Amino acid sequence: MLTTQNIEDVVRRSLVEDAPWGDLTAELALPAETRIETRLTAREPGVFAGGALIAEAFRQTDPRIDVSDLVPEGTRFEAGEVLARVSGPARGVLTAERIALNFSQRMSGIATLTARFVDAVAHTSARIADTRKTTPGLRALEKHAVRAGGGSNHRFGLSDAIMVKDNHLAALGAVDAATTTAALTGLRERAGHTTSIIVEVDRLDQIAPVLAAEVTGVLLDNFTPAELAEGVRLIAGRAVAEASGGVTLDTVAAIAESGVDVVSVGQLTHGARALDLGLDSV
Repeated sequence: MLTTQNIEDVVRRSLVEDAPWGDLTAELALPAETRIETRLTAREPGVFAGGALIAEAFRQTDPRIDVSDLVPEGTRFEAGEVLARVSGPARGVLTAERIALNFSQRMSGIATLTARFVDAVAHTSARIADTRKTTPGLRALEKHAVRAGGGSNHRFGLSDAIMVKDNHLAALGAVDAATTTAALTGLRERAGHTTSIIVEVDRLDQIAPVLAAEVTGVLLDNFTPAELAEGVRLIAGRAVAEASGGVTLDTVAAIAESGVDVVSVGQLTHGARALDLGLDSV
């Protein structure tokens, strides 16, 4: 999902944004021949993500910059550990420094938060998944970071799968059990045979008419753990049972213990803070 084209494009845009006419400080303060050696150092524990963005930021700025000893995606680290070494012409290293750090701090923050959710449900069979609540233009990066943290990706965008929510059902005229099943059955017949159909419900009595349409998944929205357990019983393996809505680190274990297959968490991307990483001179 995170392609070479994604990486090159987002790094290029970011470098142009930060230094549209060059780096005045580096160009005027530093002789062209000056070289520097630095280390990407963790200032707090976490899970690493964004290595390809770091390497690309320095490569685009000056191909002579060497990025070495870059730890793999998903590496767990402690404060003080060295995550990469960067050396080369000082002008280029210092010009690209902020962009490289912005990417790695943001993505590592998402990976770290994801890992905390994954660890919280490790005693269950539930998967932790992201949502479409991502930073515009950075979805591929942020969803990659979720996977680096041990999470799973939900649909990438509106083109990937059918997800029917309450407003869709209202627009389709699904006002009771019979019309809901009919509307969803018609939708399934119009969709390709490989297309997943997920339907959001917010009451237990909505589950039976949804299942009658032979959908792929049922999203149980804002259910209590007890309601989730009953929903799982009603679904009985006939569709993927997904829990969503109001999921936090304090509540995720109880949600997962209900027996759902997936817990989708918007906070992974919209609520993660940037991790504290620094590029320190040797």
